[in-house]
Amino acid sequence: MVPELSYTRKPHHVAQVAEHLRELGILKVSLQFPDPNSQYLEQLIIALHQNHGQRLPISHSALRGAFWDVRPSTTNFQAGDCQARSETTDEFPWHTDCSYEDQPPRFFALHVLQHDRYGGGTLSVMNVKRLSEHLSPTTRTSLTLPEYRIKVPPEFIKVPDQRSICASIFVTNDECEEVFIRYRKDLLGALSQRASRALEELETVLREGSVQSSLSLQLSAEDLPKGSVILIDNRRWLHARNRIYDEERHLRRVRWDAAPFGRNCQ
Repeated sequence: MVPELSYTRKPHHVAQVAEHLRELGILKVSLQFPDPNSQYLEQLIIALHQNHGQRLPISHSALRGAFWDVRPSTTNFQAGDCQARSETTDEFPWHTDCSYEDQPPRFFALHVLQHDRYGGGTLSVMNVKRLSEHLSPTTRTSLTLPEYRIKVPPEFIKVPDQRSICASIFVTNDECEEVFIRYRKDLLGALSQRASRALEELETVLREGSVQSSLSLQLSAEDLPKGSVILIDNRRWLHARNRIYDEERHLRRVRWDAAPFGRNCQ
């Protein structure tokens, strides 16, 4: 619970946030004050940078800066002529943010400015380490090889001639006994037969009802009402959302601490 904006200047509060992100990789904050411009997140990330070594936010595209409004739109797109998936009411299956970046952000946060009042927009999260335990050893190894082409969505192109990257999907970090992931199915292509088989197994496991029920957490509008902020480790947790029914649903997103994929566990 955060009663006022000045908490971003309180070392104890900032340290609590940093510790939760380091240990669990996920944290919910409930703001007890109006914050239409997401100043809490803006100031918190600066404090995390200054006091805990986290890097500053990254831009979303060549046209859009650190903050991105996640809300349905049919005409006014934030990246010019391209509509992002987050600007639709469609469901968004399991993914991580910026899987197409050479240095994806370690963290992202969502500030709920208006929750879905009609039962849609539930945020689901899944722990990647626990997910990996449902995969065969062969598949886990194959996913760590740089044998996947990842397309850059047109709305998020930053460098005109860079439309894709070749990279691994998994990184196993023995130092901290973690598994890191970069994943978004509609952007992925396998470059070898073993990569194709591994990707197929991963996608099969993600579709299994038993995996969904035992490994994922469903956060509805009741869990994340207006004024909520959720911060997530983008390497250790997959996330998804179901269909949006309220066209006034509005979240604001920020991504920060970009680093080489799987660099370390600190």
